[in-house]
Amino acid sequence: MSIMNATQESLELDIRSQIVEAAHSRFSHYGYGKTTMAEIATDVSMSAANLYRYFKNKQEIIAECASRCMCERVDRLRIAIRQPGMCAIDQLKTYVLTDLQISHEMAEDDERISELVNNITLERPDLVYKKIEAEYTLIAEIISHGNETGEFNIDDIIATAQTIHSSLIIFNVPIFMTLFSHEQFKEKAIAIVELIVQGLTKRE
Repeated sequence: MSIMNATQESLELDIRSQIVEAAHSRFSHYGYGKTTMAEIATDVSMSAANLYRYFKNKQEIIAECASRCMCERVDRLRIAIRQPGMCAIDQLKTYVLTDLQISHEMAEDDERISELVNNITLERPDLVYKKIEAEYTLIAEIISHGNETGEFNIDDIIATAQTIHSSLIIFNVPIFMTLFSHEQFKEKAIAIVELIVQGLTKRE
């Protein structure tokens, strides 16, 4: 790739990023349904016709927004559980509390989060499945570590990781954050982790 082509590609990626950030801000505040392509174009100082050069429609933009948010979430979880010197039990607790914190932040920052989540779940379930698979992998990593240290005694790591993920879903979905206070959620998260650990713990 020539220097000129690389520069052009970098510029286009930067413009796409600006579009996604502007769109996310509007989706979060006004909602997906009430946001138009023309408004997004205005926010990034371009014509609507030029905007269509980068994204075919609004659905493509929200999909890109969701993909970035999901990747950021998984990255935060990965960094949290890979802190040096952590035992598997602490990793599991850190995973759940970090997951909860991210959901809490999203619920606070995005006034229209439920509309965005519903849209992506219905229109782009492939993105949701990709996120779930990444989370399965992180939980499986924790279980494998626990098996190695002797904290856990699990044969089917993948199936166990999937089951644990299902039991933690309430902490993973921002729209549930209105059900209890953040402190109440933290208490519930710790209680569930303690229960999970009892099932994972190696028995003599």
